[in-house]
Amino acid sequence: MNTTSQQTTDSRHTAPSRPGRPLEFLSFTLGQEEYGIDIQKVQELRGYDAVTRIANAPEYIKGVVNLRGIIVPIIDMRIKFKLGTPSYDQFTVVIVLNIGGRVVGMVVDSVSDVITLSAEQIKPAPEMGSVLDTDYLIGLGTLDERMLILVDIDKLMSSDEMGLVEKVV
Repeated sequence: MNTTSQQTTDSRHTAPSRPGRPLEFLSFTLGQEEYGIDIQKVQELRGYDAVTRIANAPEYIKGVVNLRGIIVPIIDMRIKFKLGTPSYDQFTVVIVLNIGGRVVGMVVDSVSDVITLSAEQIKPAPEMGSVLDTDYLIGLGTLDERMLILVDIDKLMSSDEMGLVEKVV
């Protein structure tokens, strides 16, 4: 009898792997759409403050902030997803994420709530061909009349284009 047990985790896929086990997502808005990310990646929520701009950074990287001694890059998701010119008001939120030991801030229009979804409520993202890159999508979550675009934030932040977090293999 083999008494050693191996525990493996595949961090490349954050889609539900165990039926019946509900998952929690922080829902937020960008424009007219509602998105969700794994609540376990969220470190804190903050209001939007001025950032220190970094020369030659891509437009979607607004700059950096000093968060209790840690320099945190701030990404504007409205610019990243090409959803028009962002406007910053009292509802604008920075979601501070901890991904692979790296702290990153994500600017969104507003944060709604924490939503619990079962595996049955999460449908695969539709194939869009080369028109839209859906690699970073977990799928679409449905709750009553709401539909959330579920983002695999690990894949998005570690993509070659973003390069903010080392790829998890």
